[in-house]
Amino acid sequence: MSKKNNLLVAASGTGGHIFPALAVTKEVEDEWNIHWLGVHQRLDANFIPKKYNLNTLNIKTPRKNIFLFYQYFGILMSTFQIIGILKEKKINLVFTTGGYISAPTIIASKLLRIPVIIHESNLIPGMVTKYFGFLCNYVFLGFKKTNSYLKNCNTIFTGTPLREQFYKSNLLPDWVPKGKGPLLIVMGGSQGAKAINQIIYESLDFLMKKQFRLVHIIGECNKEFIYVKNSTNYVQKKFTNEIAALIQNCDLVISRSGAGTINELIDTEKPSILIPYPYSKNNHQERNAMILAERGGSVLINQNKISKEVFEETLERIFKIKSKKGKNHYEILDLMKKNMENNNKIKSKNEIKKFINYFLKEF
Repeated sequence: MSKKNNLLVAASGTGGHIFPALAVTKEVEDEWNIHWLGVHQRLDANFIPKKYNLNTLNIKTPRKNIFLFYQYFGILMSTFQIIGILKEKKINLVFTTGGYISAPTIIASKLLRIPVIIHESNLIPGMVTKYFGFLCNYVFLGFKKTNSYLKNCNTIFTGTPLREQFYKSNLLPDWVPKGKGPLLIVMGGSQGAKAINQIIYESLDFLMKKQFRLVHIIGECNKEFIYVKNSTNYVQKKFTNEIAALIQNCDLVISRSGAGTINELIDTEKPSILIPYPYSKNNHQERNAMILAERGGSVLINQNKISKEVFEETLERIFKIKSKKGKNHYEILDLMKKNMENNNKIKSKNEIKKFINYFLKEF
């Protein structure tokens, strides 16, 4: 069969939308011609390979003000531009991962009677999935419990696909601090997290005194923290492509709780301290974090309750040394690791590929 089927992938803005879409796209690129729909001046151009034919729309993320209605109206008006793209590229199937670009893409697809699939990574479905999911042929779910929020949708639990690097074992990069102290990975998602960066900066003397080894990923949008100098036990980076190697080999992750991060922690079975972004839609980051906190694999700290003292006390509790049969170990950390053990991992990419290729047409 010649490769004449055209797939439009609509994913933009953050790693939480882009990375699962990239994982799926790589899995099906041998069967489909890939076209990517993103948003101008977002992260898309940094992550999307040129071979995926990136098209961008000039729409802006809505901000809460008196013009909010007009902002949403402007996004929906881009439906007509997307109709033109779907016709020009002769698209046979649309796959999207949520975000504001998804709503007009779903509407355009339905007007042209093109099948459309959306993947929802969060436990609490986003606005697009909630209000437009019923228009989709399938709604793929990252978590089984999400089904209870989407009664009128054709839902299928697939799990959330991870970046390719997570599907193999990786060695620690050479630039990671050497030594015997516990290795902490601090990150705030693809755009960073100012509040997390600030608490790390305030506690840096404590962390170094306790002999923690620290890899601190500050994010592209947090340039004010670059002046903190790297040291023997502390390395700071704006961004790294070696995140799987870091998480796989660390002792503890300190992070926001986007769906991508939650699934990476589940896959690598790593304990964590999670500080949810307090302004996420429907408070979905806190609900995501509760998945691991209820399991006993994570400590959840709300951003409005965190302080230098709370953060340092939490670390001291997790890494308090206990002696058992003459051997020292971190009792609470070991318990968190045990609670993260997962024997029922689903092969998300394979599940999603199966359904996408169901729409392949013979020419």
